[in-house]
Amino acid sequence: MLGWNILVILWGAYVRASGSGAGCGSHWPLCNGEVVPIAPRIATIIEFTHRMMSGVALVGVVVLWLWSRASFVRASRVRTMALASFVFLITEALLGAGLVLFNYVDKDASAGRALYLSLHLVNTLLLLGALVLTAWYSREDAVLPSGRRSSLVVAALPIAALVSVTGAIAALGDTLFPSATLAQGFHQDFSDTASFLIRLRVFHPAIAILAAAYFIGVSGVVLRSKRGGVAIRLAVGVMALALMQLGAGATNLLLLAPVWMQITHLLLADSLWIGLVLLAVEF
Repeated sequence: MLGWNILVILWGAYVRASGSGAGCGSHWPLCNGEVVPIAPRIATIIEFTHRMMSGVALVGVVVLWLWSRASFVRASRVRTMALASFVFLITEALLGAGLVLFNYVDKDASAGRALYLSLHLVNTLLLLGALVLTAWYSREDAVLPSGRRSSLVVAALPIAALVSVTGAIAALGDTLFPSATLAQGFHQDFSDTASFLIRLRVFHPAIAILAAAYFIGVSGVVLRSKRGGVAIRLAVGVMALALMQLGAGATNLLLLAPVWMQITHLLLADSLWIGLVLLAVEF
């Protein structure tokens, strides 16, 4: 279920990057007023596919929740996280519908769209966290939490969320105001006449570099602690993903944010988030 939802998230990024968010018009849940669009355009196919994938995700999470209720006791962490997954998927669907109904799609460059995308992204991160913890706690060798958490590791979660939000705003700016050259992109970043989306995107690389340094530092703390094999492996994974994410971000900038690189960048960001969530509950 976690893997499928990651695919839905990546396809949603493709919807935004390809400018297909208005492929079903301003209709939701119908597509251009039809249950199944007739003679659809490419943009309609892309958007309708995302809606169908989201529908499958909803059914899957409902099944996951029912399975948790049948297989685990009332106070089980698995049941709690499965219920949280269901709630966050419902809000994810409602936020996605709002993007369409409020016309925060296609060429819209309003502050409302940037704020709405930020809320959508934070909810997506919470959904991924709930899904991965449902799976993690359902392991036969899962142990009860100690009740104590490293504040250094826990603090990495809001930092990662902030990096993701600034990244989403930067990606929206790249989509709506593409640059022909790297020099032109830098000129746009500091132009007084540029959209606020362009002027804000300059903050993302700086925040991402500082955050990656923090994640690597936290991983080093975990490695030196020698508290457990699982935490050690997670710390190594977080460190590797943070470095890969830096490389992907630099590549995305140099290549002028092609769609495939934006999606790769997002996949690494989601993987890093999952690693940090697991590290937070294991250390």
